[in-house]
Amino acid sequence: MYTLVWTAGFTRAAEKFVKRHRELRKKFAETLRDLEQDPFQPHLRYHHLGGKLKGLQAVSITDSYRITLTVFISEREIILLDVGSHDEVYR
Repeated sequence: MYTLVWTAGFTRAAEKFVKRHRELRKKFAETLRDLEQDPFQPHLRYHHLGGKLKGLQAVSITDSYRITLTVFISEREIILLDVGSHDEVYR
């Protein structure tokens, strides 16, 4: 099991996300629960980012929405950074 660390930026982004996308609240919560269990589950589509976001990772909520994060495997910790559409989180 991993520990989810909510940064201040992620907390703000998550509040905006669930207000704008009420239909995705349940899916968002399920994704966070699954991340906590094992971020490498195939349905989360965990992947490393490149370019200016090199060193970060992302998982998918749906085809259009992502959560960016950093995983520290030795500490079993996941630092949540941002949530939003593909274009919003990869800017």
